[in-house]
This record gives sequence, structure tokens and C-alpha cells, in this order.
Amino acid sequence: MPHTRLNGLNLYYERAGSGPRLLFISGTGGDLRVTPNVFASPLAKAFDLVAYDQRGLGRTEKPDAPYSMAQYADDAAALMDHLGWDDALVIGVSFGGMVAQELVLRHPSRVQRLVLACTSPGGEGGASFAFHEIEHLKGEDRARFMIPISDTRRDAAWAAANPQDYATFVAMAAADPFADEPGRAAGAHRQLEARAAHDTWDRLPQIACPVLIAAGQFDGIALPATQEKMAARIAGAELQWFKGGHMFMVQDRAAYPAMIAFLNAA
Repeated sequence: MPHTRLNGLNLYYERAGSGPRLLFISGTGGDLRVTPNVFASPLAKAFDLVAYDQRGLGRTEKPDAPYSMAQYADDAAALMDHLGWDDALVIGVSFGGMVAQELVLRHPSRVQRLVLACTSPGGEGGASFAFHEIEHLKGEDRARFMIPISDTRRDAAWAAANPQDYATFVAMAAADPFADEPGRAAGAHRQLEARAAHDTWDRLPQIACPVLIAAGQFDGIALPATQEKMAARIAGAELQWFKGGHMFMVQDRAAYPAMIAFLNAA
């Protein structure tokens, strides 16, 4: 799969499927080596789908220098240039939704329709959970801390009543096969630094393309109240709720069809 040189770094991306052009922007720590990923989703059967490892992550270069949200957005635009795409449909998930906000604000003509999934605008609109504050937590300690936040239904009472399921979730969330990779820790840290500074709240009214805000009813990372504020801030934005937490896209079978229908509504 291809690398390309853009904005001073080697960026890794993958492409599959056919149909309308769709750029998928992944979340905190996103790494296409971790499977199943978006290419196993219905999106790969409905679109000409491109996804990539963002700067500091996966098989993309990991410079140990400050990153900005503007850089992340410009990386996405530069990848579109490399692909020969003047514009595209865009889905941004979690941190990727923050990048997608910056993308549509900095390069408005490049985004045809936009899905913002389980994300936040920052500022007065509310930020997503402050991952930079728990950077010291690793492995199972981090997994146990995050499980009831990622899905607020999975509290202590649920864990006690479902010990086998809880143990499975802990093991899955704690796994990091690339933890010892050179540059891995530095790149992840730099991403969290940029994420902590994310704030598009005052600029959201500038977004003019059609927007779907997709949210999990039990998400403790991108809070439901924040989704409502964001939807009210973007003219004409649709807000759809799904049964799940931060991972509602794989928890609720209605999520992908709803996103596909929105993206194909043009």
C-alpha cells in the first residue's frame, strides 16, 4: 500500500472500493494495521474509500515536534491533492471529526458533505474527554479507567454482573502490539497535545456544506449535550442518535446505513 510525501512527512494511506469519493479521517491513536478497520465496514462497498494514518501514527512519519490541528487538516487536503480529488465526501470520527472540522473551515470547497461522528468542537461548545490528562495510564489500567467512560452503561455494576464480558473488553482495550515501535510514544503524545488545543466553536457557523452529526446515546467521551450544542451551531446540521457509546458505529447496525444514506443524498 502506498506512501506519499506531503507537508514534509511520509504519509501512509489505503484505498479500496468504487463509487463517490470518500475520505475517512480516524480517531486518536488510529492505525490502519489494527484490524478490523474501516475497510471492513460497509463504507468500502459503497464508496471509493481512502483512509490514512495521520501524522505521528501508524506507518506515517512521526516527527517529534509540536503538531497543530491546522497541520492535521492541511495533511488531509494535501492527500486529496495527491489523489487528484478537487473535493470529496468526508467522515471524521472522534479526533478525526476534529480534524474534519478544521478541514472544512480551512478548505471549504474541498468538502461536499460531512459526517462528524462522536466528536466535539472544543471551546464553549465543550471538549471531548481530556485524554492528555490520563497519558500516564497504560495497558489494563487505562482500559479499566476508560471502559465506563467510553460507554456509560458499562459502569461498576455492569462489570460486576458481567465479569467475562468485562475481562474481554479490558483485554481488547489494553492490547497495543506496536507499543515499543520507535517514535510510537512521541507521535501519540504530539497528537494528544494538538487535540487538547482543538477549538472550532466560534467558527462553526462558517460551515456551509451539509453536515450530519452522528452520536452515541451513551458516549462519555463526546458528550450528548455537546452534540446538541454543535448541531445548533451549524446551520442546517442534522443530529442522529445511535444506540451505543463512543463506538456506536460498531454497536448499532443502523449507524453505517444512516451515514451512507446521508452521504448519498446529494
